[in-house]
Amino acid sequence: MTTKLSNLFYTFLNIAASTQKLGINLIRVAILIIFVWIGGLKFYNYEAEGIVPFVANSPFMSFFYTKSAPEYKEYKLKEGEFNEAKHQWHVENNTYGFSHGLGILIMAIGILTFLGIFSPKIGLVGAGLAIIMTIGTLSFLVTTPEVWVPDLGSGEHGFPLLTGAGRLVIKDTAIIAGAIVVLSDCAQRILKRKK
Repeated sequence: MTTKLSNLFYTFLNIAASTQKLGINLIRVAILIIFVWIGGLKFYNYEAEGIVPFVANSPFMSFFYTKSAPEYKEYKLKEGEFNEAKHQWHVENNTYGFSHGLGILIMAIGILTFLGIFSPKIGLVGAGLAIIMTIGTLSFLVTTPEVWVPDLGSGEHGFPLLTGAGRLVIKDTAIIAGAIVVLSDCAQRILKRKK
């Protein structure tokens, strides 16, 4: 019985060991799905309005907007809400224009990363850009006050208590890890072809 279990365990280990290439390609597919979906959402007003606190507070992106932080706080809209005056403020702020450009960039990064299945050089570019983008996203944990639970009297606020927005940001730790694995795979494939 013990030998049979041991044989089953080693059979499982051999199967698991042989799935590395599949796992790396599934990371590429996951990045494609996440980036194309999130990039596509950037063409909807509710999503464009939702990223304003991140962009407005970022030292790397705030110049894309015409209004300065924290003015946006007076023009926040709930998801699905419409208010003509607030909408007009977002038009003047370049909220929608920036979001559309960002959406195109995010979708392009996802597609380039996925194409690494077929071309390691293209995949290397995509994975490199995915890493840079996720570092930018993770920087929101430092620059954006809205990622932390505010002090509203419960005694539960600040670090390490993330809001919904903060929980969306922290997931990028998994994306950056996957992008590094994909980057390494592309680099190894390019080096093997050079030999």
